[in-house]
Amino acid sequence: MIHELRIYTANPGKMPALQARFRDHTLALFEKHGMTNVAYWTNAIGGRSDELWYILGFTDLAHRERAWAAFAADTAWQAVRAESEKDGPLVHHIENRILAPTNYSPLR
Repeated sequence: MIHELRIYTANPGKMPALQARFRDHTLALFEKHGMTNVAYWTNAIGGRSDELWYILGFTDLAHRERAWAAFAADTAWQAVRAESEKDGPLVHHIENRILAPTNYSPLR
């Protein structure tokens, strides 16, 4: 299994709408396309209040590529995104990283 860390920085005032989109639509769409929802976080102490951090799991890099392509092409996702962004984009920018566990990590 590989894990992808994604960090979304919300546009000003858009964090509630971004979280609602994830909660109400995106997690289910990720699962539909074979992505494993591992965990989601916001900063409770320290960091920035406009960031949503999450980790997805995939069997390998090829699986990741197929899953993201299928998700992006999904008309349900396209409709949800269009509706949620009718008053402007929710996300200012996205960072993503593929994480490699150390040989002593309990999660491998």
